[in-house]
Amino acid sequence: MPSRPLPTPLYQVIPITDPEDPRIEPYREVRERDLVGRDGLFIAEGAVVIRSLVQSPRYRPRSLLIADKRLAALEPMLTALPANTPVYTATQAVLDRIAGFPLHRGILAVGEKTAVPTVANLLDACGPVARVVMLFGIGNHDNMGGIFRNAAAFGADAVILDPGCCDPLYRKAIRVSVGATLLVPTARLAPDDDPLALLDRFGFEAVALSPAGAETLAALSPPRRAALLFGSEGPGLPPALLARARGVRIPMAGGFDSLNVATTSGIVLHHIASGQAS
Repeated sequence: MPSRPLPTPLYQVIPITDPEDPRIEPYREVRERDLVGRDGLFIAEGAVVIRSLVQSPRYRPRSLLIADKRLAALEPMLTALPANTPVYTATQAVLDRIAGFPLHRGILAVGEKTAVPTVANLLDACGPVARVVMLFGIGNHDNMGGIFRNAAAFGADAVILDPGCCDPLYRKAIRVSVGATLLVPTARLAPDDDPLALLDRFGFEAVALSPAGAETLAALSPPRRAALLFGSEGPGLPPALLARARGVRIPMAGGFDSLNVATTSGIVLHHIASGQAS
């Protein structure tokens, strides 16, 4: 009985021997030139993160660049790529010269957005029991990545950013989030949006985290539809928002008045998720 031919992979393996090859131009010197804000493109790094990119309904890989020694091990993930996705391969030495630093993870991807929802889209899609995270002025990419990681871990329905937040598709933010920025639905407020009016329109109660909050987190009975508001470290949330939202604090010992915002988000999301489930 004749053997059946092996299926042809959907992805295209393209060996690269010259670091100056124009086909891999987007990957060159990625530390200095992350593709944030460039026609919706971004750089993702590492197998775990790129697996999230491949699985994401909102983003897709435009191409991959992989150390040739890792190609066989990554094949199960590569079979899930969209048809005809270029997969460039290179020796480790060539790969390091392209990236501009030793790329120990041995895998990069250029990703692009496939859908850009509005805040109203995301809030309208939430069910009767929901929790969303709303961020104001978060400019640190480590904090942004940590917040998204917590949002994914505790089942947040969305993360909403104000215009002053940094880009969650910055390479470091994606890496710190372990790919969560590619999986948790997100949208950005317009400069003239009234965030609390939007939340009220869709039946969400705004819970503003602040050391000056009137209630303690432990005493808070989680709303069925909760919007959790976090501000940047230092300035915190805008006073105008605090005056209109339900202020909640986490009591601390030793005269400390605040936690890292990513840490705070994890504590609060755990409390809300546990309370909503009971």
